[in-house]
Amino acid sequence: MSFSSDAKAELCQLRIDKKSVAAAECYGVLLYASCFSAREARIITASDAFAQRLPRLFRRAFSLDFDAVPEAGKGGKKTFLISDRDKLARVFSAFGADPASTLTHHVNFGALEDEGCLEAFVRGAFLAGGSVTDPDKRFHLELATAHQSVSREMYTVLLDLGFSPKESSRQGNALLYFKKADAIADFFTTLGAPVTAMGIMTAKVEREMRNTVIRQINCDSANTDKTVAAAQEQIEAIRRYAREFGLESLPEPLHGTALLRITNPEASLADLARLSLPPVSKSCLSHRLRKIMELAKTE
Repeated sequence: MSFSSDAKAELCQLRIDKKSVAAAECYGVLLYASCFSAREARIITASDAFAQRLPRLFRRAFSLDFDAVPEAGKGGKKTFLISDRDKLARVFSAFGADPASTLTHHVNFGALEDEGCLEAFVRGAFLAGGSVTDPDKRFHLELATAHQSVSREMYTVLLDLGFSPKESSRQGNALLYFKKADAIADFFTTLGAPVTAMGIMTAKVEREMRNTVIRQINCDSANTDKTVAAAQEQIEAIRRYAREFGLESLPEPLHGTALLRITNPEASLADLARLSLPPVSKSCLSHRLRKIMELAKTE
């Protein structure tokens, strides 16, 4: 199963109690379904959990059964259909609309006034027309509907719930989407899927930790490269001086510092400072090496 199907399965575990809340969820389902018109309401889903929830949801909301349901045990996408005119009229009437005069769907906010109805409406929309990407890959949640006006009004619903989605379109569908882990996690918490929300936040934390480790490794690698380059430059200067004048001509303590660097080519300045006899500060050792390099250039 995909992360999206797991999220829908968790949402479908919620009890169907209050009739008004069930109707609000059905409202979101229908407006984000494959088809919702005066001739038919067609809902297509690949989610087994959603397929099991739909008949119970519509019976609770409208006291009706679908005219066509998928075969039991059939895999793949499942289609639920209402084509009976009386049933469609009952559904439209529940949302203050007339199938004969409805040309463009709009969200009737008056049907979403009861407590929990806004969340149920969005939950239905996600179950029918939503998807969420596996957070281990990227953070992306979207709601897609063929009704442009519905998408604009859903934007208002989400604002009322404290969300600020982005808008787009794809293949004739209007999209609302989120790309921030916190917003997606809050979305699922609000709709009643805390396990899904926790999975998203866990993925975010793991990604941030992984990025922090990578940055630290890159930083350490860069510092190591600088240390090696500086040491190589110092060693070349010492060897150049040795060829021209011999290391014995260096005054102490420069002579001891030169030998220490030659015998410890990969050591950092801090390590060399600790190895010095007697130990000296890092700045003192750095000053001695700079002096040797100057002598190698000017002598």
